[in-house]
Amino acid sequence: MQQFDLSIIANKRPETLERLLRVMRHRGFEVIKLQTETQDQRIYLQLRLQSEREIDLLRNQLAKLPDVFEIQG
Repeated sequence: MQQFDLSIIANKRPETLERLLRVMRHRGFEVIKLQTETQDQRIYLQLRLQSEREIDLLRNQLAKLPDVFEIQG
């Protein structure tokens, strides 16, 4: 299993975190570590994930979500 670190900045809405985690799970990624912080109308996430799959698969799907502003890692 490979481990990956991601940083995500997204719009702060009640459903945003749930939607992000659902995409991660559906794409076959397990969350090992999750740290969140909210400022103003944005949510900042630091994640460590593990999977047999390539991280680009997940990055491409997360980037399609309307509330996601930026993904790094």
